[in-house]
Amino acid sequence: MTAGTLLAPLGPGAVSAASAPAAYAAGSPTPSPPGPEVRALTPEVASRLDASVRRVMREANVPGVTVGIWTPGQDGYVRSFGVADRASGRPMAPGLYMRIGSETKTFTVTALLQLVGEGKAGLDDPIGRYIDGVPNGDRITLRELAGMRSGLFNYSEDDAFFKALTSDPQRPFTPQQLLDYSFRHPVLFPPGRKFDYSNTNLILLGLVVERLSGRHLQDYLRQHITGPAGMRNTFLPTGAEFPTPHAQGYTDQTADGKVAETAGWNPSWGWAAGAAVSTLDDLHVWARAVATGQFPDGRRMISPALQRQRLTTPPTPIPGAGYGLGIFDVQGWIGHNGSLPGYESLTVYLPASRTTLVVLLNTDIDHDGQEPSTLFGQAITRIISPRHVFGLPAQPAAR
Repeated sequence: MTAGTLLAPLGPGAVSAASAPAAYAAGSPTPSPPGPEVRALTPEVASRLDASVRRVMREANVPGVTVGIWTPGQDGYVRSFGVADRASGRPMAPGLYMRIGSETKTFTVTALLQLVGEGKAGLDDPIGRYIDGVPNGDRITLRELAGMRSGLFNYSEDDAFFKALTSDPQRPFTPQQLLDYSFRHPVLFPPGRKFDYSNTNLILLGLVVERLSGRHLQDYLRQHITGPAGMRNTFLPTGAEFPTPHAQGYTDQTADGKVAETAGWNPSWGWAAGAAVSTLDDLHVWARAVATGQFPDGRRMISPALQRQRLTTPPTPIPGAGYGLGIFDVQGWIGHNGSLPGYESLTVYLPASRTTLVVLLNTDIDHDGQEPSTLFGQAITRIISPRHVFGLPAQPAAR
């Protein structure tokens, strides 16, 4: 599930960020064998992970990818493979800034839950109390928006939006412009009736956060979430800004369908739903924080009661996947994936073993109808957690 979706030839081999890399013992995904939630680390399995990542890169024609796996008491596995830039051959590296797409949703919903915890709003308040002009606004609740059960049309599937984006990828979009693309369509179903992933929901929640807090969303996130978490390299851009060093992105979400470079594209069209920038180390921190509701120093990020509500993940049409308040539970892995033109990411946490998995790559071009981030997630979890194999189908791209 993404904020918009979207290759390139392989580059040099793996670049290790760990002096003594290790990984988890392998297993097969079906049937689920008995054993620990995450297999013990062995140097041998580091090689198996290396081979599996390279195989996915080769088959899906991914230019570069970084993978991080951490379990308390175990050596970590942190590796980068391939290239960050096809033109220069610059290698992929763990310290690069990356666009993280729909992982932005986990930050926006955390902000909402903090404000709910302060008594400034209720999850069952109608969106119409805060934002005018929303179809069914007197019936759709903040909870239904965060849980992808509003029935509002996804603006990034609107044909006119797709044409506007691809005709001028550097153009800025305002939140209201994004909502206008959605609201020209009829609602898809009565609120709460079923699950339907829509970026429109998060644009509305971003506006609610701004109204309740009296601050711009990017400032609220920095002051109340990423700052206290010590995540100094994570932010919500106000335009096309992208700190260096970063990876070049590659997409086929273009007007003519040809592959284009996207590092300079303006991600404002994703805003509260998908525009954030982060790094591997910051996402390592965030995976546990969002899954537990606690900052790294042990302070509560949101209350235990609200965290329980966030992690109440009703089933979706996706086998093995539930979706709570801005967060997935996929076969026990809690977190989110992200995709927008040129970049994909996956940040998930397995509470049973306190294992974190982060995958960052510089293409969003599907392979045989699958997002490459999911292909990596599947390949890696088949090895490290055969009882919990991650999988999500590709979602509609930015159109």
